[in-house]
Amino acid sequence: EREKKKPSKLDEFMEKNVIWVSVVISIVFSVGLFILLPTVLVGLLKSYTDNTLILNGIEGIVRLTIFLSYIAAISQMKDIRRVFEYHGAEHKSIFCYEHGEELTVENVRKYGRLHPRCGTSFLFIVMMVSILLFSLFNWSGVFMRLLIRILLIPIVAGISYEIIKWAGRSQNKLSCAVSAPGMWLQKLTTREPDDKQIEVAVEALKNVIVADPEADDW
Repeated sequence: EREKKKPSKLDEFMEKNVIWVSVVISIVFSVGLFILLPTVLVGLLKSYTDNTLILNGIEGIVRLTIFLSYIAAISQMKDIRRVFEYHGAEHKSIFCYEHGEELTVENVRKYGRLHPRCGTSFLFIVMMVSILLFSLFNWSGVFMRLLIRILLIPIVAGISYEIIKWAGRSQNKLSCAVSAPGMWLQKLTTREPDDKQIEVAVEALKNVIVADPEADDW
């Protein structure tokens, strides 16, 4: 019998560090698609206008258009649709937990799949905050614009986190208005799950509760 081929050092490295490699690739992809691409594309318009406000506004529109197009495109993929069904099951389970009911399929099933503190809503708020924050800076060279935007990412994320945390806990008209676009977007990123998917979400949530019984900031 032929001796089994020994994995290469690259294969061993990828196997041991698959999560970190995936995170790095995701970050590079996100920065390239949602930050670098819009600023490069709009930079082509600088020969037509030097108005910083107009250029920053167009860049924001381009970034938002790319983001929404990306979400709409992946939502049509069969495997991603199934992931979105599990996403809906997760939201239903968290709603059930937040209402103090026992985590059973029957109890979870009756809740909605759109949650105000969803990651989808967070990403949308990140987009809007970044558009407003980036608009405060002058329209300099591509490298400088890219550097400024990357350096501002932690600030954008921090502001966005506080906004979504506040919006998720408030019920006034302003918080509802802030949450509305993200809730609408969740109609693309969540789908109604079946009972087996709800079972998976319930078991996952129970494990989280056991690991951290005081966790209440979903």
